[in-house]
Amino acid sequence: MAFLQLLRESPISARIGVAMILFNILASIFAPLVAPYGETEIVGDVWAPMSAANWLGTDQVGRDMLTRLLYGARNTIAIAFATTLLSFSVGIVFGFLAATLKGWVDQVLSRVVDIMMAFPTLVFALMVLSVVGTSIPTLILVIALLDSTRVYRLSRAVAMDIEVMEFVEAARLRGERIWWLMRHEILPNAMPPLVAEFGLRFCFVFLFIAALSFLGLGIQPPTADWGSMVRENAGAITFGIFVPLWPAAAIAFLTIGVNLVVDWFLHLASGLKDYE
Repeated sequence: MAFLQLLRESPISARIGVAMILFNILASIFAPLVAPYGETEIVGDVWAPMSAANWLGTDQVGRDMLTRLLYGARNTIAIAFATTLLSFSVGIVFGFLAATLKGWVDQVLSRVVDIMMAFPTLVFALMVLSVVGTSIPTLILVIALLDSTRVYRLSRAVAMDIEVMEFVEAARLRGERIWWLMRHEILPNAMPPLVAEFGLRFCFVFLFIAALSFLGLGIQPPTADWGSMVRENAGAITFGIFVPLWPAAAIAFLTIGVNLVVDWFLHLASGLKDYE
């Protein structure tokens, strides 16, 4: 109810963003119910045009594009959200530990992160995935590990500013432990930038998975994924067939929605009440 009240008072851009995200979530949840065909079912000719039987046409092997988009939403969004959640859990914990403990803990963690960030993210991911394989658990772990380095840098910087505040020092003098300080003093005050970063990281992971799938090392066929759908149908552009634009538009649609909602949360965290 509190969220609905906030939504009523929100700007039109936030409502549009929430609607865009809900549309994708509902499409992914109810994909088996609303999809006209099976995920891997061949229902027509290669790159058939839009028709009553295939509203968005067919792909490179004759599968229904609308069906593939709906199942692709389930796979792409779920994997991106799980990856972002894991990367934030790791990055925030170690970032806060480095800021509160300082000394050798901060030095060791920061140097490890610096080494990892010295490698281009895409090249590092391609190298690791080509060695360990491209299963979904492996994909989530590898991307989360790489992405947690960015979260670590941000959470450490924010926590170091908060850690020197008087209320944190007062909690130390009361004898509160490190984990209590991190959870009850630092985390609540670090939420605004972390919420913004979560939205941006989700979009980055979402697009990163799509890029890996485009290069053939992301979600593997016949599993539907928006990035792999762009790669598989890219040749259609040569013949003036715009089938790959459907998954590309789906990627852009969700990315825009997430960013609109992130902007709204930042506005709420700033304490401003004017939404005009």
